[in-house]
Amino acid sequence: MEPKAQPGTGGQRLMCVDALRGFDMLWIIGGAEVLVSLGKATGLRFLSNLSVHFDHSWGQFHFYDLIMPLFLFIVGVVMPISFSKRLSRGDSKKMLYRHILKRVLVLYILGLIASGHLLTFDITKMHLWTDTLHAIAVGYLVSSILILEARRKTQVIVTALLLLLYWLIMALVPIPGKGAGIFEPDNNLALYVDNLILGHWQEGAGWTYIITNLTFVCSVMLGVFAGQILQSENKPYRRAWLLTLIGVCCVLGGRIWGIWFPVIHHLWTSSLVLYAGGLSFILLALFYLVIDVWGYRKWAFFFVVIGMNAIAVYVATHLFDFSEIGNVFVGGLFKQPGPWADFTEAAAALAVVWLILYWMYSKKTFIKI
Repeated sequence: MEPKAQPGTGGQRLMCVDALRGFDMLWIIGGAEVLVSLGKATGLRFLSNLSVHFDHSWGQFHFYDLIMPLFLFIVGVVMPISFSKRLSRGDSKKMLYRHILKRVLVLYILGLIASGHLLTFDITKMHLWTDTLHAIAVGYLVSSILILEARRKTQVIVTALLLLLYWLIMALVPIPGKGAGIFEPDNNLALYVDNLILGHWQEGAGWTYIITNLTFVCSVMLGVFAGQILQSENKPYRRAWLLTLIGVCCVLGGRIWGIWFPVIHHLWTSSLVLYAGGLSFILLALFYLVIDVWGYRKWAFFFVVIGMNAIAVYVATHLFDFSEIGNVFVGGLFKQPGPWADFTEAAAALAVVWLILYWMYSKKTFIKI
């Protein structure tokens, strides 16, 4: 899912999307551990205070709550660009749908491998519907149909209706014996439905997926709308301005909606979709303006290396403990436990991952699905 040259970009690849994807993935593959352990080692209040933002807390929006929504958003950004390219080169809709279904199936299987315990080959431990990749699979499938079969106005209307529908379902449909409109960690309709349908084959820890699929689609569609702006004939500064304006409106809309339907990451509430989507719009505008409009590219190379193989490294870091490899090189630096031991281990693990990705980048090896 890669953006290619667009009108008004001088025939160049939109580097901002790869950089933003890499920035997002950085925190999943070890960046969060590096920053948190650095705060503990230095004792600096500023860094120590940041540690709270690398965890999920019910009803509170932390930086870590942006990672998954941003991932889905970026998937949406590249979809209209990728589809336009395929259609312009002569691919039929039938061919495109075949490609879409294949990608959805692969995403689902990779999700089972990454977080569903598929490779334990123990059905009692498996999670059938879990992981970011499953959310992407659903969002990608429905968004693909909307892109290929509906006008932009219809796409916007459907996205808005899905947000409203999810809110109405969560607010009005009662949980048997408990009532409606309950948004507590262990007592909400989305969790009740997951318990009912998935049983012991669910992820647990309060994360929900069945009803929540409605709003996973919306997170991807917000990215689609951003991709359509980048693909448009508008001047670069106008594109950046539109992205920023929409982002600010979504952030405000999410906060206001959150008064009645709280911003809760575990439930992927409609207010969460707007709030996190708005921040994603703003980040994309910033990356686009700095990297592709102003041409400041060198600083983004670190992120691009990660972003070019995002799915591959996501799955790999769920399967392998790269700190064990890193400790081969740094394990002997501290003979006694010290405040810098955790930081050194985390930094070494991240370095190993990045260097592997850099080697793949230098060899032009990009794993796609």
